[in-house]
Amino acid sequence: MLVIVNYGMGNIGSLRNMFRFIGLEVEVESSPDRIAQAEKLILPGVGNFDAAMKAINKVAGLCDVIKGKALEEKVPLLGICLGMQLLLDSSEEGSLPGLGLIAGKVLRFPHHESLKVPHMGWNFARPTKRENLFQQSLCSDARYYFAHSYYAEVTNPEDSLMKTTHSVEFDSAVMRENIMGLQFHPEKSHRFGIELLKKFVNL
Repeated sequence: MLVIVNYGMGNIGSLRNMFRFIGLEVEVESSPDRIAQAEKLILPGVGNFDAAMKAINKVAGLCDVIKGKALEEKVPLLGICLGMQLLLDSSEEGSLPGLGLIAGKVLRFPHHESLKVPHMGWNFARPTKRENLFQQSLCSDARYYFAHSYYAEVTNPEDSLMKTTHSVEFDSAVMRENIMGLQFHPEKSHRFGIELLKKFVNL
C-alpha cells in the first residue's frame, strides 16, 4: 500500500492523479494508525517550512510514525518539494527542526540581479556520479518543474543524487538508503517525472 501523508500542506490532488495515470491507486491518510500500515510513503509539501513542521507535530504520533517507518522499518519514503526539505535537519525559513532523516540544511537563494526568486519553471537536474535508484531513468535532456525559494544542501555528498543550478548549485534530489527526496515536482514534469515515480512505485 502506497500512502500519501496528508498533513494539510501537500499538492495531493495532482500527485494522486499522476499515480492513477500510471495505473496505481494510492491512499491519502492523515491518521498515524493508517500510515503505520503503509508499504511506501510519499511526503508532499507546499508552503512554509515551520508551518509544515507545526502541522506534522500537531497530529499526535504523526512525526514518530514517519520516522519509525523510515528508520526502523526501512519503508521507502519519498519527499517532494517542501516534503524533501522537511527530511533535512533545519531551514533558514524558520526555527523549528526538520525530521532529521538526512543530514543537511535548507538555505535561501542569494540575491542575483538576473535570476528571480522563487526559482520557478523548468530546469535541468544533472545526476551525480553515484549509482542510484533513478539513474536508469535519466537522459541528457531531462528537465523538471521547480517552484521554490529555498534550496537543500546535504552534509554528506554521498546523499546527493542530482544537482541543479539557479544562481548556486544545489541538491535537487537526495537519497540515504530508503529515504529519498525530489526538490522539483515530478507530477508536473511530464514524462521525465513519470519515469521517476514509476521507479519509486516499482521498488
